[in-house]
Amino acid sequence: MNSPIVENTSRRDFLKTATKATAGLSVLSGISIPYVHAAGSDEIRAALIGCGGRGTGAASNAMTVKQRMPRLVAMADVSRDQLDRSFDSLSKKHPDRMSVSEDAKFIGFDAYKNAIDSLRKGDVAIFTTPVAFRWVHYKYAIEKGVNVFMEKPICTDGPTARRLLALNEEAKKKNLKVGVGLMCRHCRVRGELFNRIQDGEIGDLLLMRAYRMQGIIASVFTPRRDPKAHPNELLWQLKNFHSFLWASGGGFSDFNIHNIDEACWMKNDWPVEVQASGGRSDRGDNIDQNFDHYSCEYTFKDGAKLYLEGRTALNVHTQFATQVHGTKGCAIVSTAGHFPSKAMSFKGQDFTNRANLLWRGKQPEPNPYDLEWEDLVKAISDDTEYNEVERGIKSSVTTAMGRWAAHTGQRITYEDYINSPFEFSPDVDKLTLESAPPLVADKDGNYPFPKAGQFKDREYAMEPQANPFPFIKFGA
Repeated sequence: MNSPIVENTSRRDFLKTATKATAGLSVLSGISIPYVHAAGSDEIRAALIGCGGRGTGAASNAMTVKQRMPRLVAMADVSRDQLDRSFDSLSKKHPDRMSVSEDAKFIGFDAYKNAIDSLRKGDVAIFTTPVAFRWVHYKYAIEKGVNVFMEKPICTDGPTARRLLALNEEAKKKNLKVGVGLMCRHCRVRGELFNRIQDGEIGDLLLMRAYRMQGIIASVFTPRRDPKAHPNELLWQLKNFHSFLWASGGGFSDFNIHNIDEACWMKNDWPVEVQASGGRSDRGDNIDQNFDHYSCEYTFKDGAKLYLEGRTALNVHTQFATQVHGTKGCAIVSTAGHFPSKAMSFKGQDFTNRANLLWRGKQPEPNPYDLEWEDLVKAISDDTEYNEVERGIKSSVTTAMGRWAAHTGQRITYEDYINSPFEFSPDVDKLTLESAPPLVADKDGNYPFPKAGQFKDREYAMEPQANPFPFIKFGA
């Protein structure tokens, strides 16, 4: 999962500045160049921007690459406590790859700049903050000419998707290598299954089924804020970012994206439209903006369907899997989480009859969280073309349009969504520690949540905006 960050406090000694940067600074105040190794060293250096669980995990995966292990030299986060926990964990696990001095630990909204400034051309910045800040950090990394690994999702609305597409053209002109954290795409066993499906082993794909039905996870459920314990509402929202659509796209975008993405991978296409339903069954005193359950029907241009069942609830059936059906057979893409996939293909449509087994992926499987870093580091070392941003945008938009369809109760097309003007937090690059969050609680500490049919141009009550989907003829 992404981690709550956004950055700055101290400067590196060699900058020789007499003035310490304040924590409340703004987040963000095409010539082609060949790849060059980091000046004076063949070693890849890395900066971690977002020090939560997923950020710590990503940095750890990076430091296991045997071919050319990156060295962590800077860290940035909005919370000093969180940064320190991440530093301690990584130092114990990778003591020989950690070179983060005290003056290379940056706290605040501007800290990403300091962390990236600690790198050289050819090094890599790791972006694992809430997705709202992805384009902001990517813009600065491109300006500085550093490679990037960014966690998924990478956008949650049309304007940020289009902004990232434009920025990415500049990244490609500079020959930057960019990985996106859809690690299942790097799974060798899933890759073999993809090849078998494309070669016609189970016929033409007609139906895909994705399931992310689980218990309470991360911060998708959040109780009302205690102003005395958490006086800064913005930082509190970032700490609980899965609860707020502006920060993360909610639990839907952050978690369901993997299953949606691997199903679309097997189909080798993206849906053109989606209709969905969902609701809030039992939130208790929680004030987050998520639904408990989601059911989406995605349609591809050839009429094939992808059904997603998502649920976050206690004491109910759980399932975490992706399955696909073709005209001649079916296949398991994943069966019990991201890793191992335990991918298999079958004659006919019965997964339970192993007599119909056509192929089973070799076990044990390499960890795809490690493989995505091996692939990125190899591209940096060999100077081969490597940029996963466009695919990351398509996956993020496909996921987000399912969320929007469930939250509004409308049928949504891919083109309408990616071209829409609606943006959750258009001024996110101007936030400081003194800023009010893009969404402010009412006097009772409650936040608006989606209600299907209540709004057609946005997912919850906020300042009215023009219809973001002009091609859809809404009723009165």
